[in-house]
Amino acid sequence: MAPGMSPGSDLIVVAGTRPEAVKLAPVILELRARGARPVLVASGQHREIFAEALAAFGLAADHDLAVMQPSQTPADVVGALVPALTRLLDGARPAAVVVQGDTATALAGAQAAFYAQIPVAHVEAGLRSGDHEPFPEEAHRRLIAQLASLHFAPTAAAALALQREGITPAAIHVSGNTGIDALHLMADRLAREPVLAAALRQRFAAIDPARPLLLVTVHRRENHGARLGAIIAALAALADTAEIVFPVHPHPAIAGPVAACLGNRQGIHLLPPLDYPAFVWLMQRATLALTDSGGVQEEAPALGLPVLVLRDVTERREGLDTGNARLIGTETRMILAAVHGLLGDSHAIGRMGEAALPYGAGDAARRIVDILEARFGNRRIAAE
Repeated sequence: MAPGMSPGSDLIVVAGTRPEAVKLAPVILELRARGARPVLVASGQHREIFAEALAAFGLAADHDLAVMQPSQTPADVVGALVPALTRLLDGARPAAVVVQGDTATALAGAQAAFYAQIPVAHVEAGLRSGDHEPFPEEAHRRLIAQLASLHFAPTAAAALALQREGITPAAIHVSGNTGIDALHLMADRLAREPVLAAALRQRFAAIDPARPLLLVTVHRRENHGARLGAIIAALAALADTAEIVFPVHPHPAIAGPVAACLGNRQGIHLLPPLDYPAFVWLMQRATLALTDSGGVQEEAPALGLPVLVLRDVTERREGLDTGNARLIGTETRMILAAVHGLLGDSHAIGRMGEAALPYGAGDAARRIVDILEARFGNRRIAAE
Protein backbone atom coordinates (compact mmCIF):
# COMPACT_ATOMS: atom_id res chain seq x y z
CA MET A 1 0.00 0.00 0.00
CA ALA A 2 1.24 3.52 -0.72
CA PRO A 3 2.57 5.63 2.16
CA GLY A 4 -0.07 7.97 3.58
CA MET A 5 -3.03 5.77 2.63
CA SER A 6 -5.30 3.37 4.43
CA PRO A 7 -7.95 0.92 3.27
CA GLY A 8 -11.29 2.58 2.67
CA SER A 9 -9.99 6.05 1.76
CA ASP A 10 -12.97 7.84 0.23
CA LEU A 11 -11.43 9.52 -2.82
CA ILE A 12 -8.15 9.22 -4.64
CA VAL A 13 -7.29 11.92 -7.17
CA VAL A 14 -4.84 10.86 -9.90
CA ALA A 15 -2.98 13.56 -11.85
CA GLY A 16 0.41 14.26 -13.36
CA THR A 17 0.50 17.27 -15.69
CA ARG A 18 0.36 21.01 -15.16
CA PRO A 19 -3.19 21.38 -16.60
CA GLU A 20 -4.42 18.60 -14.32
CA ALA A 21 -2.85 20.32 -11.32
CA VAL A 22 -4.50 23.63 -12.16
CA LYS A 23 -7.92 22.19 -12.94
CA LEU A 24 -8.07 19.73 -10.03
CA ALA A 25 -6.78 22.19 -7.42
CA PRO A 26 -10.22 23.85 -6.99
CA VAL A 27 -11.85 20.43 -6.49
CA ILE A 28 -9.30 19.40 -3.88
CA LEU A 29 -9.62 22.75 -2.10
CA GLU A 30 -13.43 22.46 -2.09
CA LEU A 31 -13.23 18.95 -0.67
CA ARG A 32 -10.87 20.15 2.05
CA ALA A 33 -13.12 23.09 2.85
CA ARG A 34 -15.88 20.59 3.61
CA GLY A 35 -13.67 18.61 5.96
CA ALA A 36 -12.55 15.91 3.53
CA ARG A 37 -8.94 14.89 2.91
CA PRO A 38 -8.65 13.53 -0.61
CA VAL A 39 -5.47 11.61 -1.43
CA LEU A 40 -3.63 13.14 -4.40
CA VAL A 41 -1.49 10.66 -6.32
CA ALA A 42 1.03 12.18 -8.74
CA SER A 43 2.00 10.07 -11.73
CA GLY A 44 5.24 11.96 -12.35
CA GLN A 45 4.29 12.68 -15.98
CA HIS A 46 5.27 16.38 -15.68
CA ARG A 47 7.04 16.14 -12.36
CA GLU A 48 8.59 19.56 -11.72
CA ILE A 49 5.99 21.78 -13.36
CA PHE A 50 3.19 19.69 -11.84
CA ALA A 51 4.52 20.28 -8.33
CA GLU A 52 5.02 23.98 -9.08
CA ALA A 53 1.44 24.35 -10.33
CA LEU A 54 0.07 22.67 -7.21
CA ALA A 55 2.21 24.86 -4.96
CA ALA A 56 0.59 27.98 -6.42
CA PHE A 57 -2.61 26.81 -4.69
CA GLY A 58 -0.88 25.73 -1.48
CA LEU A 59 -1.12 22.04 -2.42
CA ALA A 60 1.28 19.14 -2.77
CA ALA A 61 0.92 15.52 -3.83
CA ASP A 62 0.46 12.92 -1.10
CA HIS A 63 2.20 10.22 -3.13
CA ASP A 64 4.41 10.29 -6.24
CA LEU A 65 4.64 7.26 -8.53
CA ALA A 66 7.58 8.89 -10.37
CA VAL A 67 7.11 7.06 -13.65
CA MET A 68 8.54 9.70 -15.99
CA GLN A 69 11.65 8.79 -17.96
CA PRO A 70 13.50 10.76 -20.66
CA SER A 71 11.90 10.63 -24.15
CA GLN A 72 8.91 8.73 -22.79
CA THR A 73 5.94 8.18 -25.10
CA PRO A 74 2.26 8.15 -24.05
CA ALA A 75 2.35 4.37 -24.42
CA ASP A 76 5.30 4.21 -22.02
CA VAL A 77 3.47 6.36 -19.47
CA VAL A 78 0.27 4.31 -19.61
CA GLY A 79 2.22 1.05 -19.58
CA ALA A 80 4.08 2.03 -16.42
CA LEU A 81 1.15 3.65 -14.63
CA VAL A 82 -1.62 1.07 -14.99
CA PRO A 83 0.06 -1.71 -12.95
CA ALA A 84 1.44 0.76 -10.37
CA LEU A 85 -1.94 2.39 -9.87
CA THR A 86 -3.78 -0.93 -9.83
CA ARG A 87 -1.58 -2.17 -6.98
CA LEU A 88 -2.11 1.08 -5.10
CA LEU A 89 -5.90 1.00 -5.55
CA ASP A 90 -6.16 -2.66 -4.57
CA GLY A 91 -4.61 -1.71 -1.23
CA ALA A 92 -6.37 1.60 -0.60
CA ARG A 93 -9.86 0.61 -1.87
CA PRO A 94 -11.22 4.17 -2.21
CA ALA A 95 -14.88 4.85 -2.87
CA ALA A 96 -13.92 6.46 -6.19
CA VAL A 97 -11.01 7.65 -8.32
CA VAL A 98 -11.09 11.17 -9.79
CA VAL A 99 -9.29 11.90 -13.08
CA GLN A 100 -9.28 15.03 -15.21
CA GLY A 101 -9.10 15.72 -18.91
CA ASP A 102 -7.36 13.66 -21.55
CA THR A 103 -3.77 12.95 -20.54
CA ALA A 104 -1.97 9.63 -20.46
CA THR A 105 -2.18 9.89 -16.66
CA ALA A 106 -5.97 10.34 -16.79
CA LEU A 107 -6.37 7.34 -19.09
CA ALA A 108 -4.14 5.18 -16.91
CA GLY A 109 -5.99 6.27 -13.77
CA ALA A 110 -9.33 5.37 -15.31
CA GLN A 111 -8.05 2.00 -16.56
CA ALA A 112 -6.52 1.07 -13.21
CA ALA A 113 -9.69 2.01 -11.33
CA PHE A 114 -11.78 0.02 -13.80
CA TYR A 115 -9.60 -3.07 -13.33
CA ALA A 116 -9.82 -2.61 -9.55
CA GLN A 117 -13.64 -2.29 -9.88
CA ILE A 118 -13.64 1.19 -8.36
CA PRO A 119 -15.91 3.95 -9.77
CA VAL A 120 -14.27 6.61 -11.93
CA ALA A 121 -15.29 10.28 -11.78
CA HIS A 122 -14.14 12.13 -14.91
CA VAL A 123 -13.72 15.90 -14.60
CA GLU A 124 -13.94 17.75 -17.95
CA ALA A 125 -15.74 14.93 -19.71
CA GLY A 126 -17.29 14.98 -23.15
CA LEU A 127 -14.93 17.26 -25.08
CA ARG A 128 -14.80 16.14 -28.71
CA SER A 129 -13.12 17.53 -31.80
CA GLY A 130 -14.85 15.04 -34.12
CA ASP A 131 -11.46 14.30 -35.68
CA HIS A 132 -8.44 12.06 -35.02
CA GLU A 133 -6.65 15.16 -33.72
CA PRO A 134 -5.58 16.21 -31.21
CA PHE A 135 -3.52 13.03 -30.94
CA PRO A 136 -3.62 11.13 -28.62
CA GLU A 137 -5.95 13.26 -26.50
CA GLU A 138 -9.09 12.77 -28.57
CA ALA A 139 -8.81 8.98 -28.24
CA HIS A 140 -8.03 9.25 -24.52
CA ARG A 141 -11.22 11.23 -23.91
CA ARG A 142 -13.36 8.70 -25.72
CA LEU A 143 -11.77 5.76 -23.90
CA ILE A 144 -12.17 7.34 -20.47
CA ALA A 145 -15.86 7.93 -21.19
CA GLN A 146 -16.35 4.17 -21.53
CA LEU A 147 -14.72 3.54 -18.16
CA ALA A 148 -16.19 6.34 -16.04
CA SER A 149 -19.24 6.16 -13.77
CA LEU A 150 -19.61 9.92 -13.28
CA HIS A 151 -19.06 12.39 -16.12
CA PHE A 152 -18.59 16.06 -15.20
CA ALA A 153 -19.18 17.83 -18.50
CA PRO A 154 -18.04 21.48 -18.61
CA THR A 155 -20.75 22.54 -21.07
CA ALA A 156 -24.11 21.41 -22.40
CA ALA A 157 -22.45 20.58 -25.73
CA ALA A 158 -20.01 18.24 -23.96
CA ALA A 159 -22.91 16.55 -22.18
CA LEU A 160 -24.71 16.07 -25.49
CA ALA A 161 -21.59 14.51 -27.02
CA LEU A 162 -21.52 11.94 -24.22
CA GLN A 163 -25.19 11.10 -24.70
CA ARG A 164 -24.60 10.57 -28.41
CA GLU A 165 -21.96 7.98 -27.49
CA GLY A 166 -24.43 6.06 -25.36
CA ILE A 167 -23.58 7.40 -21.90
CA THR A 168 -26.68 7.36 -19.73
CA PRO A 169 -27.92 10.90 -19.00
CA ALA A 170 -28.21 10.14 -15.27
CA ALA A 171 -24.40 9.76 -15.10
CA ILE A 172 -23.72 13.12 -16.80
CA HIS A 173 -23.59 16.38 -14.86
CA VAL A 174 -22.96 19.80 -16.46
CA SER A 175 -20.61 21.48 -14.01
CA GLY A 176 -18.77 24.25 -15.85
CA ASN A 177 -15.01 24.06 -16.20
CA THR A 178 -12.82 23.96 -13.10
CA GLY A 179 -10.15 25.88 -15.02
CA ILE A 180 -12.31 28.99 -14.60
CA ASP A 181 -12.45 28.34 -10.85
CA ALA A 182 -8.66 28.14 -10.78
CA LEU A 183 -8.34 31.33 -12.82
CA HIS A 184 -10.59 33.24 -10.40
CA LEU A 185 -8.64 31.93 -7.42
CA MET A 186 -5.34 33.08 -8.93
CA ALA A 187 -6.64 36.46 -10.11
CA ASP A 188 -7.93 37.07 -6.57
CA ARG A 189 -4.53 36.12 -5.16
CA LEU A 190 -2.74 38.53 -7.49
CA ALA A 191 -5.11 41.31 -6.44
CA ARG A 192 -4.62 40.53 -2.73
CA GLU A 193 -0.83 40.20 -2.79
CA PRO A 194 0.80 43.42 -4.04
CA VAL A 195 4.25 42.04 -3.29
CA LEU A 196 3.67 39.16 -5.70
CA ALA A 197 2.30 41.51 -8.37
CA ALA A 198 5.29 43.83 -7.96
CA ALA A 199 7.69 40.92 -8.29
CA LEU A 200 6.01 39.86 -11.52
CA ARG A 201 6.20 43.40 -12.93
CA GLN A 202 9.92 43.36 -12.24
CA ARG A 203 10.31 39.86 -13.66
CA PHE A 204 8.81 40.93 -16.99
CA ALA A 205 10.22 44.45 -17.10
CA ALA A 206 11.98 43.74 -20.43
CA ILE A 207 8.63 43.60 -22.26
CA ASP A 208 7.98 46.87 -24.08
CA PRO A 209 4.58 48.13 -22.81
CA ALA A 210 4.21 50.47 -25.79
CA ARG A 211 3.78 47.59 -28.24
CA PRO A 212 1.01 44.96 -28.50
CA LEU A 213 1.73 41.85 -26.46
CA LEU A 214 1.21 38.43 -28.04
CA LEU A 215 1.22 35.53 -25.56
CA VAL A 216 2.13 32.29 -27.35
CA THR A 217 1.96 28.65 -26.25
CA VAL A 218 2.62 25.63 -28.48
CA HIS A 219 2.95 22.07 -27.25
CA ARG A 220 0.67 19.59 -29.05
CA ARG A 221 2.21 16.65 -30.85
CA GLU A 222 0.39 17.40 -34.09
CA ASN A 223 2.20 20.77 -34.18
CA HIS A 224 5.66 19.23 -34.12
CA GLY A 225 7.73 19.33 -37.31
CA ALA A 226 6.59 21.32 -40.34
CA ARG A 227 3.65 22.92 -38.56
CA LEU A 228 5.94 24.25 -35.86
CA GLY A 229 8.23 25.64 -38.55
CA ALA A 230 5.32 27.58 -40.06
CA ILE A 231 4.35 28.96 -36.65
CA ILE A 232 7.94 30.00 -35.96
CA ALA A 233 8.14 31.81 -39.31
CA ALA A 234 4.99 33.76 -38.47
CA LEU A 235 6.30 34.73 -35.03
CA ALA A 236 9.58 35.92 -36.52
CA ALA A 237 7.65 38.25 -38.84
CA LEU A 238 5.29 39.44 -36.10
CA ALA A 239 8.20 40.50 -33.88
CA ASP A 240 8.56 43.59 -36.08
CA THR A 241 5.28 44.99 -34.75
CA ALA A 242 4.58 43.27 -31.42
CA GLU A 243 6.20 41.94 -28.28
CA ILE A 244 6.01 38.14 -28.27
CA VAL A 245 6.17 36.25 -24.99
CA PHE A 246 6.65 32.54 -25.60
CA PRO A 247 6.93 30.14 -22.62
CA VAL A 248 8.61 27.24 -24.42
CA HIS A 249 7.51 23.68 -23.74
CA PRO A 250 10.52 21.54 -22.71
CA HIS A 251 9.85 18.77 -25.25
CA PRO A 252 12.93 18.68 -27.55
CA ALA A 253 10.72 18.74 -30.66
CA ILE A 254 9.49 22.18 -29.53
CA ALA A 255 12.37 23.64 -27.53
CA GLY A 256 15.12 22.88 -30.08
CA PRO A 257 13.59 24.49 -33.19
CA VAL A 258 12.20 27.45 -31.23
CA ALA A 259 15.56 28.26 -29.66
CA ALA A 260 17.41 27.81 -32.94
CA CYS A 261 15.11 30.08 -34.96
CA LEU A 262 13.85 32.64 -32.46
CA GLY A 263 16.58 32.87 -29.84
CA ASN A 264 18.11 36.36 -29.35
CA ARG A 265 15.63 37.92 -31.78
CA GLN A 266 14.51 41.44 -30.86
CA GLY A 267 10.95 41.56 -29.54
CA ILE A 268 10.72 37.83 -28.80
CA HIS A 269 10.95 36.71 -25.18
CA LEU A 270 11.57 32.96 -24.94
CA LEU A 271 10.88 31.78 -21.41
CA PRO A 272 10.95 28.47 -19.58
CA PRO A 273 7.53 27.03 -18.61
CA LEU A 274 5.85 29.58 -16.35
CA ASP A 275 4.36 29.13 -12.92
CA TYR A 276 0.62 29.68 -12.88
CA PRO A 277 0.63 33.11 -11.15
CA ALA A 278 3.03 34.45 -13.79
CA PHE A 279 0.99 33.04 -16.66
CA VAL A 280 -2.24 34.55 -15.33
CA TRP A 281 -0.47 37.90 -14.81
CA LEU A 282 0.64 37.87 -18.46
CA MET A 283 -2.83 36.91 -19.70
CA GLN A 284 -4.22 39.90 -17.82
CA ARG A 285 -1.91 42.18 -19.84
CA ALA A 286 -1.74 40.53 -23.26
CA THR A 287 -3.39 41.86 -26.40
CA LEU A 288 -3.89 38.47 -28.05
CA ALA A 289 -3.24 34.83 -27.16
CA LEU A 290 -1.92 32.50 -29.87
CA THR A 291 -2.15 28.94 -28.64
CA ASP A 292 -2.80 25.27 -29.33
CA SER A 293 -3.65 24.75 -25.65
CA GLY A 294 -7.12 23.73 -24.60
CA GLY A 295 -6.86 25.41 -21.21
CA VAL A 296 -5.86 28.78 -22.64
CA GLN A 297 -8.91 28.66 -24.92
CA GLU A 298 -11.01 28.57 -21.74
CA GLU A 299 -9.01 30.85 -19.44
CA ALA A 300 -8.21 33.74 -21.77
CA PRO A 301 -11.85 34.67 -22.59
CA ALA A 302 -12.63 34.86 -18.87
CA LEU A 303 -10.04 37.66 -18.72
CA GLY A 304 -11.32 39.37 -21.88
CA LEU A 305 -8.31 38.14 -23.88
CA PRO A 306 -9.10 37.14 -27.50
CA VAL A 307 -7.68 33.76 -28.60
CA LEU A 308 -6.30 32.67 -31.97
CA VAL A 309 -6.19 28.87 -31.98
CA LEU A 310 -3.15 27.38 -33.73
CA ARG A 311 -4.91 24.18 -34.74
CA ASP A 312 -7.08 22.83 -37.54
CA VAL A 313 -9.75 21.46 -35.18
CA THR A 314 -10.71 22.09 -31.57
CA GLU A 315 -12.78 20.23 -29.00
CA ARG A 316 -13.72 23.58 -27.44
CA ARG A 317 -16.06 24.87 -30.12
CA GLU A 318 -18.11 26.90 -27.66
CA GLY A 319 -15.48 29.66 -27.75
CA LEU A 320 -15.68 29.74 -31.54
CA ASP A 321 -19.46 29.93 -31.41
CA THR A 322 -19.52 32.83 -28.94
CA GLY A 323 -16.72 34.71 -30.71
CA ASN A 324 -14.12 34.46 -27.92
CA ALA A 325 -11.77 32.50 -30.18
CA ARG A 326 -10.93 31.98 -33.83
CA LEU A 327 -9.53 28.81 -35.37
CA ILE A 328 -6.69 29.89 -37.68
CA GLY A 329 -4.60 26.76 -38.32
CA THR A 330 -0.82 26.77 -38.53
CA GLU A 331 0.02 28.16 -41.97
CA THR A 332 2.30 31.19 -41.78
CA ARG A 333 0.19 33.39 -44.04
CA MET A 334 -3.02 32.57 -42.15
CA ILE A 335 -1.44 33.41 -38.80
CA LEU A 336 -0.08 36.70 -40.11
CA ALA A 337 -3.40 37.65 -41.69
CA ALA A 338 -5.34 36.88 -38.49
CA VAL A 339 -2.97 38.75 -36.17
CA HIS A 340 -2.51 41.80 -38.39
CA GLY A 341 -6.25 41.91 -39.01
CA LEU A 342 -7.02 42.08 -35.30
CA LEU A 343 -4.17 44.40 -34.37
CA GLY A 344 -5.49 46.80 -36.98
CA ASP A 345 -9.08 46.61 -35.70
CA SER A 346 -9.49 47.55 -32.05
CA HIS A 347 -13.27 47.13 -32.32
CA ALA A 348 -12.87 43.49 -33.40
CA ILE A 349 -10.55 42.82 -30.48
CA GLY A 350 -13.07 44.46 -28.18
CA ARG A 351 -15.92 42.35 -29.50
CA MET A 352 -13.94 39.15 -28.95
CA GLY A 353 -12.96 40.18 -25.46
CA GLU A 354 -16.53 41.08 -24.51
CA ALA A 355 -18.22 37.99 -25.97
CA ALA A 356 -20.30 35.73 -23.74
CA LEU A 357 -18.32 33.27 -21.64
CA PRO A 358 -19.28 29.64 -22.35
CA TYR A 359 -17.20 27.73 -19.80
CA GLY A 360 -18.90 28.51 -16.50
CA ALA A 361 -18.95 31.11 -13.76
CA GLY A 362 -16.22 29.75 -11.50
CA ASP A 363 -18.40 27.44 -9.40
CA ALA A 364 -17.59 24.13 -11.09
CA ALA A 365 -15.73 22.69 -8.09
CA ARG A 366 -18.71 23.32 -5.81
CA ARG A 367 -21.04 21.61 -8.28
CA ILE A 368 -18.71 18.63 -8.65
CA VAL A 369 -18.21 18.14 -4.92
CA ASP A 370 -21.98 18.39 -4.37
CA ILE A 371 -22.43 15.41 -6.72
CA LEU A 372 -19.52 13.47 -5.19
CA GLU A 373 -21.04 13.94 -1.72
CA ALA A 374 -24.46 12.87 -2.93
CA ARG A 375 -22.99 9.75 -4.55
CA PHE A 376 -20.37 8.69 -2.01
CA GLY A 377 -21.40 10.43 1.23
CA ASN A 378 -19.68 13.12 3.27
CA ARG A 379 -17.28 10.94 5.22
CA ARG A 380 -13.89 12.26 6.21
CA ILE A 381 -11.35 10.89 3.80
CA ALA A 382 -8.71 8.86 5.61
CA ALA A 383 -5.34 10.18 4.51
CA GLU A 384 -3.40 8.76 7.40
